[in-house]
Amino acid sequence: MTTVEQDKVATVHYQGTFPASGDEFDSSHGSDPLAFLVGHGNMVLGFEQQLLGSSVGDEREFTLTPEDAYGMRDEDQVVRIDKAQFDGMDIAVDMMLVAEIDGGRSAFMVTEIGDEHITADFNHPLAGETLHFIVEIVEVRDATPEELEHGHVHGPHGHDH
Repeated sequence: MTTVEQDKVATVHYQGTFPASGDEFDSSHGSDPLAFLVGHGNMVLGFEQQLLGSSVGDEREFTLTPEDAYGMRDEDQVVRIDKAQFDGMDIAVDMMLVAEIDGGRSAFMVTEIGDEHITADFNHPLAGETLHFIVEIVEVRDATPEELEHGHVHGPHGHDH
């Protein structure tokens, strides 16, 4: 039986909650399951590590500390940006935007809008959070050579690049 391991494509249904409140922050239930290429940085490390060795039909339940999930919040990632850079844009607090930085794209949350500046938080929204997951293994398969070369899943439940 094929198990979740390096360079396999794992397809899972999952539910993520905050353990303190039980509130759900994400779930695949009600939509397609999530497929990812194991060992290529597509998922937080702790999530993958908890699934290693599991097979189709297995259900794993685990809690990740921030260090094993999205890291601790870094206040250096909260910056003020000149409001003129958003000229003509309808921006609001709690809006997620994407900035082009050094040829890459970085998402940020607008946390404050002042007269001349906006405050942008580049931390992942789940940074600093302890996260609880219930994950069911739906499928495990070998990755295609193209998926391995590109470092992510293609086709159904993945994304095409």
